Amino acid sequence: MSDTISNAAGPGTVTESAAGAQDGAVVTDLHGGPQAPAIAETVTATLSNGLTCDIPASSPLAKRLKAARTWHGPDAKQRLGILRRAKSVAIVGASPNPARSSYFVGTYLLQSSDYRVYFVNPNAAEILGQPAYPDLQSLPEVPDIVDVFRKGSDIPAVVDQVVEIGAPTIWVQLGIWNQDAAYYGESKGLTVVMDRCIKIEHARFHGGLHLMGFDTGQISARKTLR
Repeated sequence: MSDTISNAAGPGTVTESAAGAQDGAVVTDLHGGPQAPAIAETVTATLSNGLTCDIPASSPLAKRLKAARTWHGPDAKQRLGILRRAKSVAIVGASPNPARSSYFVGTYLLQSSDYRVYFVNPNAAEILGQPAYPDLQSLPEVPDIVDVFRKGSDIPAVVDQVVEIGAPTIWVQLGIWNQDAAYYGESKGLTVVMDRCIKIEHARFHGGLHLMGFDTGQISARKTLR
């Protein structure tokens, strides 16, 4: 295994995702669900021969891959601007399963933000009391942010869909990384945020993040950034 992993592709060709991310299963305990089962976080490295290999996110190789990233995306101030300008968010890969991270994020956005929230899942009719749509093209409006809970290898296809409907921002959730897709999205004129949780980001900027272990960047977690 070590010989195979050593052939992992360099920066720009590494795809990382949390286990089960296609259905929103991104390390659920990060989102504060009272009954959220602990899900071991893994990184999927795409090898030079096109094959993939899942490795623990805490492993030295995973840390080395993360350190080798060349794409960084919007900084904190820019992310705050994105969230403040947005009026609507579509969650691609939303799940009706309360154990999924996308469910926690959807709950938070519905209860703690003023966004119009849309859920995209072709296999669900309703999520959190809201209608679920089969695809982005079926939404009643063009969302300002498309929040994505899909595995890293799916992100380029989602980028194409976001461009097709004319949405300005694709936000790829915490634990999901595809550097090539980030560069590709920007080449298409999109604002790209990747490997960040929109719930955590919104909460930290609005003084609502009270989970231990997170650096909010604020002296007081109760003060909304201005």
